[in-house]
Amino acid sequence: MTREALRAGLLYVRQSPADQGRLEMIVARPAENERHVWQTAELSVMHGLQGDDWQQRGSSRTADGAAHPGRQITLMNSRAIQLIAQSRERWPLAGDQLYVDLNLSPENLPPGQKLQVGTAVLEITDQEHRGCLKFAQRFGHDALKFVNQDGWPLRLRGVYARVVQPGQIQTGDTMRKI
Repeated sequence: MTREALRAGLLYVRQSPADQGRLEMIVARPAENERHVWQTAELSVMHGLQGDDWQQRGSSRTADGAAHPGRQITLMNSRAIQLIAQSRERWPLAGDQLYVDLNLSPENLPPGQKLQVGTAVLEITDQEHRGCLKFAQRFGHDALKFVNQDGWPLRLRGVYARVVQPGQIQTGDTMRKI
């Protein structure tokens, strides 16, 4: 899609609920470029999304190359990914784990904000989530500019969180601010 067409969809994305939304999709990344869509999943304080490779992949943002605790779970707005991907089957290509119908803007979800989903609790971190070359390859350069520039004030590329209370989640669960 062109950047202009993506901008035309911003009104719909901005209508995402602020306090209570819905978990639309759960995606584990067991290895690079692999995706598994699950109806139910476990969130762990130590391991994040069970079956995901977050811990094994490590991070260039830590001194020892270990997984960054502030980048354990990624959330992306489901309205934004629908606009960008154009079909639900392409959502997992974005590389995020939880796709939610919820306003992810910094004003609505500042660092430290807690979210309950299923029996788990997440905490929004201060880590920035930006689109990268893989995102551009999968959705186009206009989509990359859209999320990193036009959509940045809304965090359309998504937001990082960490698990503070383990629990089970399932597609369709309510995600609410606490």
